[in-house]
Amino acid sequence: MENEILSLFEKCFGNFATKIDTLPASGSARKYFRVWQKEDSYIAACHRNIQENRLFIRFTEHFRRKGLHVPEVYGVSEDESVYIQEDLGDKMLLDMVEESRKSEELDERIMELYRKALAELLRFQLQGGEGLDYSACLPRPVFDARCMMWDLNYFKYCFLRLAGVEASEQALEDDFEALTDLLCRADTHSFMFRDFQSRNIMVKGGEVWFIDYQGGRRGALPYDVASLLYDAIARIPDGQREELLDDYIRGLGCFRRVDAGEFRAMYYPFVLIRLLQAMGAFGLRGLYERKAHFIDSIVPGLENILSLFVPGKLAGQYPEIERVCRVALEKEKNGK
Repeated sequence: MENEILSLFEKCFGNFATKIDTLPASGSARKYFRVWQKEDSYIAACHRNIQENRLFIRFTEHFRRKGLHVPEVYGVSEDESVYIQEDLGDKMLLDMVEESRKSEELDERIMELYRKALAELLRFQLQGGEGLDYSACLPRPVFDARCMMWDLNYFKYCFLRLAGVEASEQALEDDFEALTDLLCRADTHSFMFRDFQSRNIMVKGGEVWFIDYQGGRRGALPYDVASLLYDAIARIPDGQREELLDDYIRGLGCFRRVDAGEFRAMYYPFVLIRLLQAMGAFGLRGLYERKAHFIDSIVPGLENILSLFVPGKLAGQYPEIERVCRVALEKEKNGK
């Protein structure tokens, strides 16, 4: 793999790399390396899923033409399994949150970074989505009912089953169908990042930059906002979540007419499906693969879900989803 990187680097820049550092593994099979040429550094990505690589490169070229904050891609290997991109540094938004946290509340500097992230997200969703070819998106060009059911079954089989939580199949499927029917009413003519969370936002020079958007497709606006504001590991207090949501809705109003009440009514169900999908990942990567970051996310993830079942959000809706999450949280807190 390193030989492939060295060969591509020489082809791109006409000189030899002086050092290669392996970067920490993420949740995917993609591997990242920092490649040095004296004082200059670049990021090499290696992945055998060629379709995903093509999507990342195609999206990147499109977004850069729109002036959006994504890394430049300098070169791609002949077999398209390796590509070299701009190095955006080591600071993820999540790192900034954890380093600055002295209390439950986020400080003003971090809140401003979240505001920048949401403002840039709007540009991605609306301007970035214009003229984008979605035909090759994986697994489908649009986040539709089929994708939603995949995510809900991911929660059922990769979290509930692995956590040993028994559910009423009929009641759970009734909740899944009701949730999906509601979400399918939302407009899906925008770019949906899909995994818009603090680990995929880099902070460089006081600005936010986005990575790992190869899973993007056409979808509804609230999904990515939910992904960021209910990121389990970042633990944004609910009051500040609501403040940031207000900022996003005001920003959206600069692009189109928006009814804040209607947006919120659809937003919280999207929060729920996003969190259920995330719990599936926490189950697979944490309970099965035993990766620490995902194990640590289980309790806050369940707490996030249960925080939705209050008046003004989802109180009284999806009772079996609420019940199994309460059971799962009790098991986790009591060491099963």
